[in-house]
Amino acid sequence: MKRVRLLVFNAALGVLDYRVPEGMTIEFGSIVVAPLGPRQVLGIVWEPERLSGKEVPESKLRPLLEVMPAPPIPERLRRLIEWTADYYCAPLSSVARMALGSMAALRGGGTTTEYRLTGTEPARLTPQRAAALDALQHEQGSIRELAELASVSEGVLRGMVGAGLLEPVVVDLDRPYPAARPAFAVPQLNDEQRAAADIFVGAVTERKFAPFLLDGVTGSGKTECYFEGVAEAIREGRQVLVLLPEIALTENFLRRFEHRFGVQPVLWHSSLKSSERRRAWRAVVLGSAQVVVGARSALFLPYANLGLIVVDEAHEISFKQDDGVRYNARDVAVMRAKFEKVPVVLASATPALESMQLAEAGVYRKIDLVGRYGGAQLPDIQILDLRSEVPERGRWLAPRLVEAMKDRLAKGEQSLLFLNRRGYAPLTLCRHCGFRFQCPNCTAWLVEHRFSKRLACHHCGHEVPVPEACPECGTGDCLVACGPGVERIADEVAEILPEARTALVTSDTMNTPEAIGDFVAMAEGRAIDIIIGTQLVTKGYHFPELTLVGVVDADLGLEGGDLRAAERTYQQVAQVAGRAGRGAKPGEVLIQTRHPAASVIQALANGDRDAFYAAETEARRDAGAPPFGRWAAIIISSEDQAEALSAARAIGGTAPNLPDMLVLGPAPAPLSLLRGRHRFRLLINARRSAELQKTLREWLDPLEFPRGVRVNIDIDPYSFV
Repeated sequence: MKRVRLLVFNAALGVLDYRVPEGMTIEFGSIVVAPLGPRQVLGIVWEPERLSGKEVPESKLRPLLEVMPAPPIPERLRRLIEWTADYYCAPLSSVARMALGSMAALRGGGTTTEYRLTGTEPARLTPQRAAALDALQHEQGSIRELAELASVSEGVLRGMVGAGLLEPVVVDLDRPYPAARPAFAVPQLNDEQRAAADIFVGAVTERKFAPFLLDGVTGSGKTECYFEGVAEAIREGRQVLVLLPEIALTENFLRRFEHRFGVQPVLWHSSLKSSERRRAWRAVVLGSAQVVVGARSALFLPYANLGLIVVDEAHEISFKQDDGVRYNARDVAVMRAKFEKVPVVLASATPALESMQLAEAGVYRKIDLVGRYGGAQLPDIQILDLRSEVPERGRWLAPRLVEAMKDRLAKGEQSLLFLNRRGYAPLTLCRHCGFRFQCPNCTAWLVEHRFSKRLACHHCGHEVPVPEACPECGTGDCLVACGPGVERIADEVAEILPEARTALVTSDTMNTPEAIGDFVAMAEGRAIDIIIGTQLVTKGYHFPELTLVGVVDADLGLEGGDLRAAERTYQQVAQVAGRAGRGAKPGEVLIQTRHPAASVIQALANGDRDAFYAAETEARRDAGAPPFGRWAAIIISSEDQAEALSAARAIGGTAPNLPDMLVLGPAPAPLSLLRGRHRFRLLINARRSAELQKTLREWLDPLEFPRGVRVNIDIDPYSFV
């Protein structure tokens, strides 16, 4: 190869051609360093015929500078990158960037110095050093990483090194991970589970693309079944990827994995320290990482020898990326399995309607687990009509739910209250003048968080202290919290049952793996009587003594303009209901609602999932909505409202008039101001036969916009705000 075409990680640069110096060995997928003016850029050598661009004359080519000492990006992954960029109308360079680790990971090898606590007890401590000692128990890392973990300056930690409180440790950057043992703790499966497990083992052995939908009720042992497929892949020396929708689920999964295989898997998510990411990436590309468990981004890692992909809780909307490359990891996982020619398992107790339709069409092979493991029974579900069973004044829990909680407390059993709303109250206003606290950066009210004494925006992170007086009229002691959040429900429980030991489980309180691990240990050790939480508690946890689930407001998810609202509500409530009665004791679920006749509430009450899916399927078919039609959104934003509106009108004014495509808008987005940017949206509803992506590119590519305008395309959108 004498000349190469590079894909570089700047969409504005396009593709660049270079000369290969004498003696340099290059192949497609090689990661190289190239000159660009006075700078140096990183790029991937790509097949020239697959990247459009004018060919540069030989005489003008500059030589490559270096080939990075990392294995080339495999052809299978390069084809997946191309497919993802094409399907989601994203820059190829933005997708390809997700396959790479840091520069340090690309160079690899060698040693580094990390630091850990010595265990020495100092005679005197400054407040900063005391905070660092508390935060850094069982932690090891660079001074910078530890400073971030402890929220102190690097100078404080360097002083602790000098004082003998921290000690240096020389670490091998590419040290291997402990090997998982497929025969470490083989479970006793029932006949239904064994049949499912055997199918997965056979699929791994066959080494062919095979998509499965593992549809099992909560507590049916789905994880144990696909773990047998994982064990077979390990025995064959192949790698496994397990995708989880949220980092919060990782800790519980790690415990189950370690119990089965004797070691923890390799982790990949945004909260890893840079040294951990570097080590994990190297292990993935060199093939020594046997099982990788991670969030969405783990999907694009360059696995050396992939043998199985599992998407756990495959219905979760967290698998859809809402910024940057707006891809759905569930769907891309199936495509990666297709390119890699390996089986993929989508596991869920409440599969997405799209997955159910693909199974019905025979594209996915559906495997059912209809019974709970170990003879546990599904919980009894009852509806509390809040119009007739009215909570006491100033409270949010109906009398029957309160009595059920008291009964469980007396029996020594556990209860769980679910409300998918963080904070204390969603709105704070002045009772004197009616002033409402609104985010200055977003079209959203500030949410009161009483534990932190802050008013916060859940969209951009803006926070202010709760004032003593109304900022509008100056009246003191006049602020009123409107509506309940989980913190308010926790306060109510403390008033009603002061003797109960409670745990508040939200992304605010469970924001580290350690915090989640402590919560799980306390719940399993029966040190918690009542769990109050958001969606974090709806899935993945197994507490045998938890026998009561109360859904505080089942109608919350049905509000707003979400076109998948009914499906989401069903999935969320069904998942949290599945936490009850997973052991020997029977479970009970009480669902509070003001709309007991709603189809989704009736389906939950009757335990009739099939009827709900059938009704929802027909409604989608009539509306031409997925999976029977296609959706796409165009989001236009700018810090200048007039500029954003002008760009939106220009896009709307040039919309194609096609018989198989309907363009709605432009209109202000429901969140018309987000992080300081004014937003407008267009929604496209197309038939399955429409060439949607091709039409969008031909429509938008010729248009030019001011520098401050951003135009984003969202294929198969989940968020409509």
